[in-house]
Amino acid sequence: QVQLVESGGGPVQAGGSLRLSCAASGYTYSSYCMGWFRQRGKEREWVAAIDSDGSTSYADSVKGRFTISKDNAKNTLYLQMNSLKPEDSALYYCAAGPERCDDYYGIAYWGKGTLIIVSS
Repeated sequence: QVQLVESGGGPVQAGGSLRLSCAASGYTYSSYCMGWFRQRGKEREWVAAIDSDGSTSYADSVKGRFTISKDNAKNTLYLQMNSLKPEDSALYYCAAGPERCDDYYGIAYWGKGTLIIVSS
């Protein structure tokens, strides 16, 4: 059974930092790409992705502020978020897929999400 379990969300003031974690189990972790998405309204927006070889990519809105990383030994994905803005407030989802993790339709597995609220 595939599980992606996010943690680390919560309230934070603008300009502050948070680190999200995602513990993965139940699939071949090392061969899948992983990513973070967020949802503030109806649409789920891609935030960052990391391929099985460790290469990373970011949405323009978070580039330079967020860093995605993973620890293969722990089967855990991270998202370090710095210089947070009120518009970063959202439900953040961990995701995994076989090929592309910068596209909603490339995702095979989703976590349940963790909420971040950035106050000004």
